[in-house]
Amino acid sequence: MGELNRILHVEDDPDIQAIVKICLETIGGYELLQCLSGREAIEQAESYAPDLFVLDMMMPGMNGVETLEALRENAALTDVPAIFVTSLNAAGKHEKSIQDLAIGMIPKPFDPTLLAEQIQDLWSQNVG
Repeated sequence: MGELNRILHVEDDPDIQAIVKICLETIGGYELLQCLSGREAIEQAESYAPDLFVLDMMMPGMNGVETLEALRENAALTDVPAIFVTSLNAAGKHEKSIQDLAIGMIPKPFDPTLLAEQIQDLWSQNVG
């Protein structure tokens, strides 16, 4: 797939969105589109053409797994890798889905100073 530039981030908590925006745009230098829900991500993903999805697992409406499955129904998005950012408790409940659907998982709470590096490491190990 090549270099990681464009990330679509799906997170329902505006405070976490703000932290991730600083981590990935300012620290990581990535281009970022943030969505507050799975439905919003589905509406915007194809036109944004992300290199990577970064999704919260536990969200109202569609959870992270349901969102990713719906995103991948779009032929243009089928091969876009994904990383889940979620609590260890939620990760345990969805362990098989994470293994089957994503290139990795970053546990919440995450260290904001390391988030961009963790994402790049998962990308490099699995994609680039």
